[in-house]
Amino acid sequence: MKRIAGLLLLLVACLASGCSGKGQGHDFPEILQGDTLRVITLNSSTSYFIYRDQPMGYHYDIIRDFCQHHGLVPHVKAADNVPAMLRMLHEGKGDVIAYGLPMTNTLKESVIYSGLKQVAHQVLVQRVKPTESMVTDVTQLIGQRVTLLAGSHYHERLTNLNRELGGGILLDVIENDTTAVEDLIRGVSDGSIEYTVADDDLARLNQTYFQNLDVHLQLSFDQRSSWAVRKDTPQLADSLDLWFQDTTTKPVFVSVMKRYFEEAKGYDPTDRVPFHSLLAPGVISPYDIYFKQFGEQFNIDWRLLASVSYQESHFNPEGVSWAGAIGLMGLMPGTAASLGLETDALTNPAENIRVGAEYLRKLLNNFRSVESREERLKMALAAYNGGIGHVMDARALARKYGDDDSLWEGHVEKYIQLKRLEQYYTDPVSKSGYFRGDETVRYVRDVIDRWNAYKEKVKE
Repeated sequence: MKRIAGLLLLLVACLASGCSGKGQGHDFPEILQGDTLRVITLNSSTSYFIYRDQPMGYHYDIIRDFCQHHGLVPHVKAADNVPAMLRMLHEGKGDVIAYGLPMTNTLKESVIYSGLKQVAHQVLVQRVKPTESMVTDVTQLIGQRVTLLAGSHYHERLTNLNRELGGGILLDVIENDTTAVEDLIRGVSDGSIEYTVADDDLARLNQTYFQNLDVHLQLSFDQRSSWAVRKDTPQLADSLDLWFQDTTTKPVFVSVMKRYFEEAKGYDPTDRVPFHSLLAPGVISPYDIYFKQFGEQFNIDWRLLASVSYQESHFNPEGVSWAGAIGLMGLMPGTAASLGLETDALTNPAENIRVGAEYLRKLLNNFRSVESREERLKMALAAYNGGIGHVMDARALARKYGDDDSLWEGHVEKYIQLKRLEQYYTDPVSKSGYFRGDETVRYVRDVIDRWNAYKEKVKE
């Protein structure tokens, strides 16, 4: 495989330059003494990303729990690719690679595999259909069109499978540097393409966004993967292995698996009703008194606050999102704490709405350089949903590539969406890394549409 060949070349170069000797004398006792574990990983939807200004990701959450167990602080260093991760590890710029490296005899000569170990494979991504129309065996792919990215390991696997079957699979190969695998998965969900292929963890994560997908059919042999440390840190390797022996059946590990691979995160296209309820003429929700009170206090239309609340929680004061946002206004505990509200008070309707209104006002003030009030609101809503860091990145990218950083639609919005692509989230002006921006674009649109509907139906 191309990736393994690349790793082999990296290893040869690394050993030739002596980089494997760097970082000696920094094993687990020294790490504990320094209170910080330097974590190397990749920006992606399955490993590490920033959302609502909080670090998240399957691999990140697990290594963070390891750190909490040992009283350490995780310091993440996001690399651009797998060879870069290995280079950073051997140069002593990090202590552990928290990412699924392929387990090969070649790599085993230069690293110690330890910590999280997984078995992965490639799967067919297809829409759920009547049983008789589903592809349940690889031979049923003959005559079917499968869309793949040119040069990807999925393209390589399907080419080999097609050869094994004697031909007949119609490979629709896309050579486009503005298309990601997750775009193809979205395309299967919305019906614009019939089939694609993805690694099973990526497919299962996307199934939580697009619940009309089926990802059961395995298309490749199992590939074992693992985290890794340097050869000169055997005590760190032992500590990771010992911790994992006792962790994979514990509630914290189960909850992380559920968070990323089971909990629904997707948008329900049938949920287009602008009102939660009409208890009486002019009433949007049972909490209107608080929307009005704190809307006046922070100079925000109370119906806008109600629209944000509906989008975040459907007016459920005890709601908790997959990302951990709590209560009527969908506040992250860290955000609330920065504004003086403790986590145990987040389900109090009045307090939650007060802090949500204060936070939205703070975001509006952060974009005061945007002259248009309408555009300023769109930026603030995008930051409320996805985090201010990604909006700042998108504005910086807009400036760099000749677009208007004060206009949302077609400008900043475009770069919010492009931050799913490596060439944009690794751009030097991007500071917050990978971002799945389509949900934020939809969030801004829906909150404003609902607010406009509220204004038509309910007078101030």
